[in-house]
Amino acid sequence: MPSSLPPQAERLDIFMARANARYYATTPLLSDFITAPEISQVFGELLGAWAATVWQSMGCPAHVILAEVGPGRGTLMADALRLITRCAPDFARALDVHLIEISPLMRQAQKQALAPYMVPTWHNRIEDLPSGPLILLGNEFLDALPIRQFMQTPSGWRERYVMDQTFHLVPCAAPTLPDDRKLEANTIVELCEPALEIARHLGQRFATQSGVALFIDYGHHSTLTGDSLQALRHARPTHPLEAAGEADLTAHVDFTAFGATAQQAGACVYGAETQGAFLRALGLMERTEQLATRATAEDAAILRSAAHRLAAPEKMGHLFRVMALASPSLPSPPGFMKGADV
Repeated sequence: MPSSLPPQAERLDIFMARANARYYATTPLLSDFITAPEISQVFGELLGAWAATVWQSMGCPAHVILAEVGPGRGTLMADALRLITRCAPDFARALDVHLIEISPLMRQAQKQALAPYMVPTWHNRIEDLPSGPLILLGNEFLDALPIRQFMQTPSGWRERYVMDQTFHLVPCAAPTLPDDRKLEANTIVELCEPALEIARHLGQRFATQSGVALFIDYGHHSTLTGDSLQALRHARPTHPLEAAGEADLTAHVDFTAFGATAQQAGACVYGAETQGAFLRALGLMERTEQLATRATAEDAAILRSAAHRLAAPEKMGHLFRVMALASPSLPSPPGFMKGADV
């Protein structure tokens, strides 16, 4: 730590990790935002069908781990298991459900949501998952991981620290990114080291063990730079340095860096597709119409509106991106064009 800053100054990623840990431990579940599984049951059902198809492409192993990282209230996994139990009973018998979740509050909600299907096994980290064939789901997880921010100034590189609800620039070495983007002067560059560690771990795992991981999040698949740190408090945007621990802090996911890291570690990478294109390819509209024809007029309108919200370009369809990491021996996962894109 440079002597020009007092000991209470924190690097941005440390501040963000501490603030979000307090927020998720004390804030009522999903009180400031709503995720795709809460918008429509079809979202979780489609991912359940996706997982069943991936299991078949893996050769239908007798035992497989179906895991979710950042499972929220358990809605996505419950919707997926309901469809799997009904439509893919062989897959249902083969799977063990594992959830990566550190919040006791969330774990209790997940236990209740999955009670009709099975009791999951919880872990604190993806690295704690047991060995064996793996299908991993992650929806709106990577965006909450802490980031570092750097800026190239006329006097050299600087990193953002936080003190007294204010950013301070501290001299540092140039950041190292896993891709070949050009780092432009006077532009903020974000680096999410925990996300890259996850990509590296999964890439190494999939190089030797059969598996596929699917990540859905808002972010970019380009060489963009810039400040994407944001906060929600009481469901309204707020300054990210105010009320630490009382606001949900997120940043756009850098899918370019994430995919490049996974590929360098040994995985095949697919995407990033837009969420709208991905869900439509899995049958979002067809499944929605199936449910709508059996529903009341009011419920049918709600179902169609939810599908539009998930897929429309002006809604979540283009803001959210989808990327899959897979063992090189496996075929392209459903919803992606053939061949690795990264």
